[in-house]
Amino acid sequence: MAGGPAVAGGGINAAGSKSRLAGIIMTAFAAFGGILYGYDTGTISGIIAMDDWLRTFGEKTTTNSLGYILPTDKESLVVSILSAGTFFGALGGAPTADILGRRIGIIVACVVFSLGIALQTGAHNWATFIVGRFFAGFGVGLVSTLVPMYQSECSPKWIRGAVVSGYQWAITIGLLLASVINNATKDRQNHSAWQIPISIQFIWAFVLFVGMFWLPETPRWLIKNNRPDDAAKSLSRLTSLPIDDPEVQAELEDIRVALQEEKERGESSYLDCFKFNKSKIALRTLSGIFIQAWQQLTGINFIFYFGTTFFQRVGISNPFLTQVATNIVNVFMTLPGMWGVEKFGRRSLLLWGAVVMCICEFLVAIIGVTISVNNSSGQKALIALVCIYIAAFASTWGPIAWVIVGEIFPLNVRAKAMSLSVASNWLWNWAISYATPYLVNPGAGNANLGVKVFFIWGSTCAGCIVFTYFCIPETKGLSLEQVDLLYQNSTPITSVKYRRELIARDVHVADVAGVHDVDEKVTSEQV
Repeated sequence: MAGGPAVAGGGINAAGSKSRLAGIIMTAFAAFGGILYGYDTGTISGIIAMDDWLRTFGEKTTTNSLGYILPTDKESLVVSILSAGTFFGALGGAPTADILGRRIGIIVACVVFSLGIALQTGAHNWATFIVGRFFAGFGVGLVSTLVPMYQSECSPKWIRGAVVSGYQWAITIGLLLASVINNATKDRQNHSAWQIPISIQFIWAFVLFVGMFWLPETPRWLIKNNRPDDAAKSLSRLTSLPIDDPEVQAELEDIRVALQEEKERGESSYLDCFKFNKSKIALRTLSGIFIQAWQQLTGINFIFYFGTTFFQRVGISNPFLTQVATNIVNVFMTLPGMWGVEKFGRRSLLLWGAVVMCICEFLVAIIGVTISVNNSSGQKALIALVCIYIAAFASTWGPIAWVIVGEIFPLNVRAKAMSLSVASNWLWNWAISYATPYLVNPGAGNANLGVKVFFIWGSTCAGCIVFTYFCIPETKGLSLEQVDLLYQNSTPITSVKYRRELIARDVHVADVAGVHDVDEKVTSEQV
């Protein structure tokens, strides 16, 4: 599922096993926020296909046995309004984090999210349900900014790269839970059919809400707000070390120095994100914005937003169960991506992932227009290809697009450039979810593409290949400072070779330092 985290901050040095365990636990729990987004977006696909929901919010028709239908304009609105709320929530995440703090900001986000869920659960008219969707989206937007920010500032540095992918994995788990619960309640013929899947979200919000009361605020925010004693206590909890431990004091000093450097750089403006200079700031900002756009244009949200109704229309016998299967693939294929991003690199996985998705989507479109809805073998082939396509996305473009956004920006413009990238993700998420029903559905004023829409997604995946080849460098194994050097001294096409030179240079420096340490040790022993 697209639409996830963006990472900022330095993380925490953690040398001992106890501090490592503490960092992992903090990271794992904070990632729970991803379930809120994944579940909320996943549940609507099944709800808008349920009989009682259609009788409550749909319009009367004589075109089907139920006697009710959801017009294209309403389908477009109810699905896309969440992304509209999320867009504004994401933009509000940065000031919320700075004013209230990361931890309190997440607690407030849970309250806003719960308000949206309450409105949807108790809704008996269209306007109330839509307003509830917007508030739930606003809460999800806040979470999508605040949770990764909290994770990156509290987790050990050695695991920071996996934090982003872990949050994406939580989103996929939320999607799977939504499809399972939808499948369990779909046959109920009263309001509980859709009220149960919606109201269960109170549980996810409550768990995150209560859990954040027990977790500390980030040391970085506390020091930035002139609370050094509280920062020391926070870091002590995060590392399981005493406040006066040299490691804790050294880490606090590093945070102070980093914040002082940021102050000396001065406040940057959004225009600074588009400067054409040696550091290629404009290229990096545009790459962040467009990689989020291309991630949405892979068409993945078409499956998760409209999958149930789409599978119904192409003749799949059990669309709800098929949606469960696609979400299972999404969850488990994210795990290889979390491992492969450090094993095979960012650039290569993005390229190969786009190639596989492109082939699968063109095959789905070709098969879909050449077989009848009664061709069982053809239907099985469609499901298999969709699953392969989802697997390719989940292990490449799903998590890695966010990893790229977390790595490529220099310190002085990182917050603003990342906010532009996150906003781009939600803007395209909204645009595609709003336009898709008009592209796919039959009826007057609609394009009635049906399965032919996969010709569009296949073409956009071809665009992903071109974009990655010319715009995304290989940054695997590099520090943020080395990423700056990479952009200054190479192009995305030559980045693989230059990255090897930077890694080799690091190894050489480490070897020289090792020899120097040995010489000092021998001299000391001689003395």
